[in-house]
Amino acid sequence: MTVISFQNLARSIAVAVTVAAAPALAETELSFYGGYQTAPHSVVSTSDFGTFTVGWKGKSFSMPPYYGVRAIMWQPSGFGWGVEVNHAKVYADTPSSYGFERMEFTDGLNLVTLNAFQRYKSKGKITPYLGAGIGIAVPHVDITPNGGQHTFGYQLTGVAVQWVAGASIPINDRWKAFAEYKGSYSQHAVKLDGAGTLDTNIITNALNIGVSYSF
Repeated sequence: MTVISFQNLARSIAVAVTVAAAPALAETELSFYGGYQTAPHSVVSTSDFGTFTVGWKGKSFSMPPYYGVRAIMWQPSGFGWGVEVNHAKVYADTPSSYGFERMEFTDGLNLVTLNAFQRYKSKGKITPYLGAGIGIAVPHVDITPNGGQHTFGYQLTGVAVQWVAGASIPINDRWKAFAEYKGSYSQHAVKLDGAGTLDTNIITNALNIGVSYSF
């Protein structure tokens, strides 16, 4: 399987959409964020090792860290649309309990979504907003069954959706700071080298802090 650079994919999507759409729009905004991300348990089904429930850890600040980047093209009405790349990640809490040496998506679940946003006017400087999006999951799979082959690389595994609620405050005429809650749901149909398949659906919850640049 061809390995792709997730960081390069993120940059390319943001730049391409921004350049293509900017001339026709009132405001283009690029946002960058980090934060604290968790994931509840999920059911994992495998072709060779049965079905079991896995507890996941986010480890947001361990390398590589949790982060995200997005581009939004805002209309004067307050409606915006754009793309986002979210580098969420999960580690199985005790992989040996499930018959695995490693079970993690630690170089990202890598959710690439097309999003719609609405921001709302307020009496003060704070601007609240809501958003949602749909797209694809391109996780970096890092899984090794006990005594089996190591599956290591990017795979296109299924559909991803996300939802966001947050608020921003201006720093100056170009920069804003923001804080938000972000949730996501993603499907992962993984092909394991020499060991069949692994399927699971993962939910994440995150509290993000970031900055946005408008032009």
